Amino acid sequence: QVQLVESGGGLVQAGGSLRLSCAASGRIFGINAMGWYRQGPGKQRELVASITSGGSTNYVDSVKGRFTISRDNAKNTVYLQMNSLKPEDTAVYYCNADVVVAGSLYRQSYWGQGTQVTVSS
Repeated sequence: QVQLVESGGGLVQAGGSLRLSCAASGRIFGINAMGWYRQGPGKQRELVASITSGGSTNYVDSVKGRFTISRDNAKNTVYLQMNSLKPEDTAVYYCNADVVVAGSLYRQSYWGQGTQVTVSS
């Protein structure tokens, strides 16, 4: 049993900043990659940023230079710092984690509940 709980979404003006947090809890042996996805109105879900257990990061082109993903392995938590926000960043943001569940030999993917980010123009 693993649960991912997200926080930090809200309403912000264009050019502003938000920081999203996602904490994993439960019977966790270890977490490999973690990432943030988003789904805007009328759009498909896309991968925004990802980070490996060793700290290697990747970003979708549209957020490069504006967003920063980080993680605290001791807290099983991943963050997404979002700066210079644009209206097109408006979406529900979901965190994802590839988790090795305690007592299991396999990795499984878990999703957070989603948090709304709205950027006004």
